[in-house]
Amino acid sequence: MRSRILGLVLLLLACNRHPAPKPMPAPPPRPAAAANPGQPAGLTVTGKVLERIDAGPYSYLRLDTLGGEQWAAVPQCTLKNGDEAVVSHAMPMDGFESKTLKRKFEHIVFGILDSAGAAPPAGAGQVAPHAGLENPHAQAAPPADLGPIKVSRAAGAGAATVAELFAKKAELRDQPVRVHGKVVKVLPGIMGKNWLHVRDGSGSDAKQDNDLTVTTDDVATLGSVVLVEGKVHTDKDLGSGYRFAVIVEDAKVTKD
Repeated sequence: MRSRILGLVLLLLACNRHPAPKPMPAPPPRPAAAANPGQPAGLTVTGKVLERIDAGPYSYLRLDTLGGEQWAAVPQCTLKNGDEAVVSHAMPMDGFESKTLKRKFEHIVFGILDSAGAAPPAGAGQVAPHAGLENPHAQAAPPADLGPIKVSRAAGAGAATVAELFAKKAELRDQPVRVHGKVVKVLPGIMGKNWLHVRDGSGSDAKQDNDLTVTTDDVATLGSVVLVEGKVHTDKDLGSGYRFAVIVEDAKVTKD
């Protein structure tokens, strides 16, 4: 994933249905700000496919929504013109330029197809995992796993808990860290990266210091316990209202 888009994440819009012969999708809202800067919510965009362009692991879809035409990029799919597409866990991006297509999109969203009939072909949009990690693509948008969590602190240089990363973010900025935690959410194949939310039981929802966002080329399974190794980035503003107090990007993620 690389232009200023190493930003993430994403669109949550319900489908309004009226008593008409055909259900109509709700328009994609432009978020003013994420409800939780450390844990951006997802949005959903629904519309009829007007055009599909395949490029590398992605399909670029021009959608007809109630809010007008909307471009969306998803892991490569087999949707045809006229099919309905539901794009969830999507990140809005303005001024994105695709080097593969040699084209600039004034506004586009990146996400995952929610429709079972529009599931991407086997292998599309996936990246090679480190040995021992499993493939999470059995479902396009797995639910969050936020049950009771208690994971031991990582060992070695740079070891920290999730809460410690937030508490010491000023001194840890751009420093390598090791965090041991449970994967509570997986957003695979978005912008060429897998996006993970990792918790270890430290911190709290009230303080918003209990959930670490991680981007990686590795594949991790929802509910698995992993070791995250990478550099801490702080107060990262990804645009479109998405801001991260703490994020670990391009991390190495290995199963514990």
